[in-house]
Amino acid sequence: MTKRFRNWGLLSFVAFMAFCPVAKAQDRRIVAEPVAPHTVCDRPVPSGTNDTARLQDAIDHCPAGAAVYLGRGQYFSGPLGMKSGVTLWIGRGATLVAIAEPALYDKGRRHCGRIAGKGDGCRPFISFSETRGGGIYGDGTIDGQGGAAMAGSTETWWQLARRAQTESGNQNAPRLIQIDQAQDITFYGVTLRNAPNFHVVMNRVEGATFWGLTIDAPAEARNTDGIDPGASQDVTITRSFIRTGDDNVAIKAGDNGPSRHISIIDNYFGWGHGMSIGSEVNSGASDILVRDLTLDGTTSGLRIKSDVSRGGLVERVTYENVCLRGNRWPIAFDTKYNPHAQGFNIPVYRQIALRHVRGDNGTLLMRGVDGKHALDVTLEDVRFAESATWRLENANVTADHSEVSPPLPGWAGERGPGGWEQCAKAFRN
Repeated sequence: MTKRFRNWGLLSFVAFMAFCPVAKAQDRRIVAEPVAPHTVCDRPVPSGTNDTARLQDAIDHCPAGAAVYLGRGQYFSGPLGMKSGVTLWIGRGATLVAIAEPALYDKGRRHCGRIAGKGDGCRPFISFSETRGGGIYGDGTIDGQGGAAMAGSTETWWQLARRAQTESGNQNAPRLIQIDQAQDITFYGVTLRNAPNFHVVMNRVEGATFWGLTIDAPAEARNTDGIDPGASQDVTITRSFIRTGDDNVAIKAGDNGPSRHISIIDNYFGWGHGMSIGSEVNSGASDILVRDLTLDGTTSGLRIKSDVSRGGLVERVTYENVCLRGNRWPIAFDTKYNPHAQGFNIPVYRQIALRHVRGDNGTLLMRGVDGKHALDVTLEDVRFAESATWRLENANVTADHSEVSPPLPGWAGERGPGGWEQCAKAFRN
């Protein structure tokens, strides 16, 4: 039996007893738990001062397939460049500390550590540029010292970012890890914390695995995204704990190319801005699977964000087995992220599926640009508290009314069960 509702002109809801499932396209690789290299090429000893030159020399002279091993202690360093096939192995009790000195990261224009019209004046702490293989392993920590005072100043990187916001400028602060035009990169087990800016950013990466990471920064630390795959494909993020002052994960697809075939599986997100796609999607984002995710206290939960200045096609995105708690916008599929944006890059979201999604309160937002570019979303067993509120504009939603709670606007009939208790075990710890 099929029942169709059409309300408020451009808003429509479609109810089906049988669903046409969205394809679960994702990372096309066979991804297994990573194994550390069998060979260690160097074991630098921390000096207690500036170890940059010694660490870079060890990386440069390490053969592909081997690892530079950092043992117990603190290693203080400026920017480091990784080499193809080389692994940086940070052992238990070891901390690689980013020296908070803007001059070390400056690209030559003396913008690093300052507010300017653009925010690209700093080199990253660790860079993978046109490399293949290798990565970062271990039970140790990389500390970006975002909350430490910059050399020659009483201001921290994070305070600079907040001041830039009030002054309508851009902070020039280093990203913790930047991966550019690289292939087959692996991160395993390591803790990344307190990045001055984004923790991990990818650009044109083919094949990347992030397994068992901890990424941690204060909720108020501006622009400290966890992992941002951009213009990348065949990426897996799994078994990781991420809490930050911005997006926990943000899949981007700006002018540098599309992002596709991405798997976000079995992760726990604490505070942050949620599991995001966008806001730059003008080159297209597709074939994304988010499964077995807990979002505990993120401002947004499942989020696709863009606008007409940077929009594009987002399609074949599947969310399965998701638990949400304490989110202001548990679902936020928004094509008007910046309502004042101008342009002709219209965001279109289609073949978006939510299955077995549980949450409590908040606003459930699905907003398309107009009737011609309405959102295309399928809901199956999606349940929130009765106090949650649907806000739907220019959205075509396919659902069985007995499997959605609270009822979608325009539904007749009784409320279905909330089902929150089925998700409670995700928050016991």
